[in-house]
Amino acid sequence: MDYRIKETVGFSPNIGELVSMLEYTRLVTLEELEELTVQGLDYLADGSSNTIGALLLHMASVEFVNQIISFENRDLTEEEFSQWKVPLELGGMARKVIRDQPLEYYLEELAAVRRKTLTLMKDAEDEWLYRERKWDNGVAHNNYYLWFHMLEDEISHRGQIRIIKRMLEISKI
Repeated sequence: MDYRIKETVGFSPNIGELVSMLEYTRLVTLEELEELTVQGLDYLADGSSNTIGALLLHMASVEFVNQIISFENRDLTEEEFSQWKVPLELGGMARKVIRDQPLEYYLEELAAVRRKTLTLMKDAEDEWLYRERKWDNGVAHNNYYLWFHMLEDEISHRGQIRIIKRMLEISKI
């Protein structure tokens, strides 16, 4: 593992640094998942928590949404929202339908979305990071913020995954 933020070959300098952060964050997340069984991925600590599997699909869904907003400059279509609604929103419906899948399923979902992110970022220039838009409520944001927020979301959910894994260990005692 490399503990340096640095430019990544094939990307403009600042985007390459962002890619370095994206890849490091994902690598650490993936290390947390090793040896998780379907039961571990589906474990519910209580009636209002999320499973590790749901959190992983949530990470993929947030990245997909960032692709649409930052590269296509639009909101999700009805079809896209329908596909990603449950993992985006988490909660009760996610507890019911995001389950009974092996770790490989979640890993492939994460990898597929990331492959597209990296393909899109290869064609972008650094100025794209600073391109500003406004939310419907008038608040300004830029693409750099969107991708930073995605990183902080994944890191936050990785913390939840670590807590759930500890709870799984305690429940085995």
